[in-house]
Amino acid sequence: MAPSHAVRCCQRGLSWIPVIFINLVVCWSYYAYVVELCIYTIANTEEKVIYLIVFHVFFFMFIWSYWKTIISKPASPSKEFCLPKADKELYEKEENPEAQQEILKKVARNVPVYTRTGSGAIRYCDRCQLIKPDRCHHCSTCDRCVLKMDHHCPWVNNCVGFSNYKFFVLFLAYSMLYCVYIAAPVLQYFIKFWTNHLPDTHAKFHVLFLFFVAAMFFISILSLFSYHLWLVGKNRTTIEAFRAPVFRNGPDKNGFTVGFRKNVTQVFGDQKKCWCLPLYSSLGDGYTFPTRLVNVDSEQGNVEHQAIKCTVDGQTNPRPLSESQNHLLGNKMHSEEQKDSSPANIEVCQPVSITMENES
Repeated sequence: MAPSHAVRCCQRGLSWIPVIFINLVVCWSYYAYVVELCIYTIANTEEKVIYLIVFHVFFFMFIWSYWKTIISKPASPSKEFCLPKADKELYEKEENPEAQQEILKKVARNVPVYTRTGSGAIRYCDRCQLIKPDRCHHCSTCDRCVLKMDHHCPWVNNCVGFSNYKFFVLFLAYSMLYCVYIAAPVLQYFIKFWTNHLPDTHAKFHVLFLFFVAAMFFISILSLFSYHLWLVGKNRTTIEAFRAPVFRNGPDKNGFTVGFRKNVTQVFGDQKKCWCLPLYSSLGDGYTFPTRLVNVDSEQGNVEHQAIKCTVDGQTNPRPLSESQNHLLGNKMHSEEQKDSSPANIEVCQPVSITMENES
């Protein structure tokens, strides 16, 4: 046990190397821009003050969002998704996979899970010994199941998921703006040093190298930021982009898409004034998510429209939809309620059934 513990400690220590590298580069860029460029190179006082004020705004927002991504603990499933002691003992003693699935199906009826494995089985994590909620995956690096897991990022030494995905997107945005703002003012002095229009001082190396580093990071971050904006608009995680979530009637890459505006709102919240700040404002609880309306699931049964506040795709949950989830689905449901409750429609309209899909 001791050697394995020592190996894990070494792995944890080494995992901080990318974070240390990024912070060293940022510290050097701060010194090069503030001291070597603004203090030693730029002669105009007004230009110097403006550059420093705007630079520190971007620098502060970049550092804030970066460290929020790092220190935000990945959200993991609650004990509600663990097998009861009696069922766990039966599951571990049972060698027949089909019998094990029957045990999992019985337990899964009491938790809000609507997605499955590629083979249609209940999604169960043998490592964490729990039924995986929708969009939850096990991270081998963190050795835990993470709610709405997107990916494990070595540059923040953390899993990016439900608890910190907004912070991660803002980190990409502000790091890109930070690089742009460094490269833009530096460019004119880069040209002057390159063409020998400025004296050859110790600041020359910092200014020249600062431009190349900022431009290089900007190009690499731009592609990653654009990709994650596309994921936000489609309401997908990186994992779901490569492997579509599987519902009872099959895989559906757009299964969690509820419209562009509501997709964005799920990540950034419904208060636009908080969108640009690395403050937690994402909607939902990380366990259940609004999905597109799908066909009636015969195993789950139909749920009347009047019970929609406590149902998801036809199955009544022990956990009602959170207020944010009701808000995401509220506009469409409200218009349907008005139509169904009008005097002309009371006797002729059938109850509306809303169903969602089950994956495991």
